[in-house]
Amino acid sequence: MVAVKQQIAGARRAVFTPVDNRARVETVVRRLGDAIELGLLADGEQLPGEMELAGQLGVSTVTLREALMALRQQGLVTTRRGRGGGSFVSLPEFPGEERLKARLAGWSTEELRDLGDHWAAVSGAAARLAAQRTEPADLHQLRRTLEELASAEDVAARSRVYGRFHVELAAASQSARLTREQVALQTEVGALLCLVLGDDEYREEVADRHRSVISAVQDGAHDSARALAERCVQDSTARLIALRLAMPRTVSGPRPLEGTHEQEPRPGRRHGDA
Repeated sequence: MVAVKQQIAGARRAVFTPVDNRARVETVVRRLGDAIELGLLADGEQLPGEMELAGQLGVSTVTLREALMALRQQGLVTTRRGRGGGSFVSLPEFPGEERLKARLAGWSTEELRDLGDHWAAVSGAAARLAAQRTEPADLHQLRRTLEELASAEDVAARSRVYGRFHVELAAASQSARLTREQVALQTEVGALLCLVLGDDEYREEVADRHRSVISAVQDGAHDSARALAERCVQDSTARLIALRLAMPRTVSGPRPLEGTHEQEPRPGRRHGDA
């Protein structure tokens, strides 16, 4: 039980660490919004009080209040007044298939490949370090998440649990930077995985891959763990690229806004080109 709590704490710890000095309101919104969408903060969970949370994030209470206001407007947080009040997590609904396809159309195949390369590198490095640094008892939470994926019927739940697995794998690497980077990656690709995880056969294949990653990490087989984690990500990316290539050339969409909060623009990119 202690090991499980430590594993959960590893993924959550990245949520409540000081944010960057630049654009602090936006950074707080992104940090908390990412955690909510990935399920690291549970639906209905009460956030720490304003002074405590501001202290944890290293921002002023004014900055925190502005961020909470933005999160409320996005439907990610609700605030209750009076006794027993406070700010509570409100888990968003994932967008429908057509809206997701429009978001996918906002990526070129080159951008998707680039994203997949980055994601594979982060997940692979996390798996390698986890195999070197963790004890078998530290993997209970990853196994629990695997069980959730194997039994999840709802496609939105599947994509959320899939992303959470990779975040928890990064947490098992005991690297706060890798964990934060994995959280950020999931906000870009997480919802899009709804488009490929509706296939029960593929869901089972992903679960088997995740099971193999856990086994390699437990055995301390760091090279195998890295290769298996990379392969899992590469296959998912390849499926998204195949979907993108199958879209008519006339289909186009805006730059994807994952979940309910806007991604920062990337200059110099062309959108919607295959």
